[in-house]
Amino acid sequence: MSKITGKVWNFGANIDTDVIIAARYLNSSDPDHLAKYVMEDADPDFSKKLKKGDIIVAGENFGCGSSREHAPIALKAAGIAAVVAPSFARIFYRNAFNMGLPIFELPESMEIKEGEEISIDLDNGTIVNNSTNKSYKFIAIPPFMQELIASGGLINYAKEEMKVK
Repeated sequence: MSKITGKVWNFGANIDTDVIIAARYLNSSDPDHLAKYVMEDADPDFSKKLKKGDIIVAGENFGCGSSREHAPIALKAAGIAAVVAPSFARIFYRNAFNMGLPIFELPESMEIKEGEEISIDLDNGTIVNNSTNKSYKFIAIPPFMQELIASGGLINYAKEEMKVK
């Protein structure tokens, strides 16, 4: 997973987990069910418009609110390849990595506009806006967290580790 390229969808600052997946849908933890309703309260047609591999670019404090794991599960199941924001709520940050959803901290994230295409190069720590040719350096992801993403999340990582022993 050294490179992720996709179309950008913009959301503002302080997008909480209730906006990512509304509480009314939490009677299920089925990823396919949750994917149908992702970001519905911000954009009722979002799940119908996005394509697998698209990227969310948001403002600061993405994923604030409750600690539910449903939020990164819904984003990943809907086909979101990554989320880029200046900062993430601490519990969302951890849950995203545990669920295998790549997230990247980029202070200048809101310079990237909806509809533009970006490429995220995990190996080089850069995000390139392919629409404007502007390049950004994102905040480094610790190696262990990179391993979680590469494995598809904590559960898959643990299964792989148990096979090795």
